Amino acid sequence: MKFLQIYRQPQILAILALGIFSGLPLALTASTLGAWLTEAHVDKTSIGLFAAVTTPYALKFLWSPLIDGTSFPLLSRLFGRRRGWLIATQVALMASIALLAFANPEVSPWFTALCALLVAIASASQDIVIDAYRVERLSPEQQGAGAAAIVLGYRLGMIISAAGALYLASFMSWKSTYLVMALFMGIGIVVTFLSSEPPEGKEPSPAYHGNLRQWLRDAVIAPFADFMTRPHWLAILLFILLYKLGDAFMGVMTNPFLLEIGFEKQQIATVVKLYGVIATILGSFIGGAMVFRLGTARTLWVCGIFHMLTNLMFVAQAKIGADVTFLGLSISLENISGGMGTAAFVAFMSSLTHVRFTATQYALLSSFSAFGRTWLSTPAGWFADTMGWEGFFILATALAIPGLITLAWLQKRVQMEKLHNNNPAILL
Repeated sequence: MKFLQIYRQPQILAILALGIFSGLPLALTASTLGAWLTEAHVDKTSIGLFAAVTTPYALKFLWSPLIDGTSFPLLSRLFGRRRGWLIATQVALMASIALLAFANPEVSPWFTALCALLVAIASASQDIVIDAYRVERLSPEQQGAGAAAIVLGYRLGMIISAAGALYLASFMSWKSTYLVMALFMGIGIVVTFLSSEPPEGKEPSPAYHGNLRQWLRDAVIAPFADFMTRPHWLAILLFILLYKLGDAFMGVMTNPFLLEIGFEKQQIATVVKLYGVIATILGSFIGGAMVFRLGTARTLWVCGIFHMLTNLMFVAQAKIGADVTFLGLSISLENISGGMGTAAFVAFMSSLTHVRFTATQYALLSSFSAFGRTWLSTPAGWFADTMGWEGFFILATALAIPGLITLAWLQKRVQMEKLHNNNPAILL
């Protein structure tokens, strides 16, 4: 089909490949690490606290203007500003993942957490560069295809580091598994070598030219100040914080739960990490179509309620036990609904950005969302220990309600289609 030919263009294929290496590190510090910690007999409360190591994803906006407006010494002179930073962050990822491979969570959980934190810092920095590279490398008519490519690549990367890592861990040690993941990141450096540097003159964020005060005002303060001109901007931030909270709360403990009730790592890799990601991608396409047909607000309502109800499937799973068929049904409903909600949620956050500050403001909003996913979910292990699995999943389901209440408040008090004057067709 002619409309699919854009996905065969070299620039789009490069973005797809970079998306894979953007998504690969996340599971290595989240669900895959949770499985490793469980086998190392780390208690559930501590596993929940390990969610805090992904804090750099929530704080990346703090150093994104620095990466966006400066060049990495030597590498940028050899390969260009963007590719120089990409190679630097990819080398840092290889080294930090390899260092994590040599950790022993049973003996030194704090060192394991430090290594995972270093992986998260390098990964968040790589994401900043890839986002800037994507915006600058693609023409306006390629941006839509580029967004689809980066999402697909990201999910494929998560399959490799989640399902792939669990498969490897079934046949080799966790140390060897993480070393393989570190080596796989080396392919990302090859992709960067083969890619082209974006054209000169496109700077999504103000560059630093020696005047620190001017740069801080234009690159850091101005995006914040612009966002604060929106009506009820604090309520908007509260909604961004809360909408995916229940999902994040569950995600921290899913692997420990499934391992504890009797599932094998290969089963989890196949059903949850491989089939589950495919279901999430399918849900994302459905959610995108719903946004086009129903508008963002209605889609947020439908997907939020649907996803909240599908979380109750894990209550039944706790009663039934290690039944693979029922797990497949649970994962199908939970991941499809989650993908639908994510598509609407990303559309909502994207529509809030000003045309002058698109990259920076989206980084700010996504970082705020990541803050909720990271820190508000850290007590998940303690609640699982205290309440038992059934009570825990009921609580996780209930945590979706505050986000929906905030959405109702916003709809009642704000004409959401006017939250941003430069992009009026936001929600209703």
